[in-house]
Amino acid sequence: MVVGAAQVELHVHASHSLKEKRSVVRSIVRRVRNEFNVAVAEVGGQDTWQWAVLGLAAVGHDGTTVRAVLERVVDFIESLHLAEVRDQSLAVLSGNLAEYGDEDEEGAEGHWAGPEDSEDES
Repeated sequence: MVVGAAQVELHVHASHSLKEKRSVVRSIVRRVRNEFNVAVAEVGGQDTWQWAVLGLAAVGHDGTTVRAVLERVVDFIESLHLAEVRDQSLAVLSGNLAEYGDEDEEGAEGHWAGPEDSEDES
């Protein structure tokens, strides 16, 4: 199993209040959810007028595909022209949860390979 996560920092130029910014962020989140099969949420900047951070997550069977999906989502957000993408970061992690037993067991933790450990990275 491969898990990809992305963080996208947005600047909402036209916003003059939290209400206006939240409207723009909700629109972006709704459009991303409708267009792509990824999880998306506002994870930072909730109390600021013009700044927001979105967290994205995708799961798949290979790192190349997961990375491509998340990159397409970021491109899609930019193409909406509702907010400026100021920064973005992306990580793809791979691992096998079955090796670590039931996750409810006390002390059960899985090792997830980082981008430097993954063979799927390009």
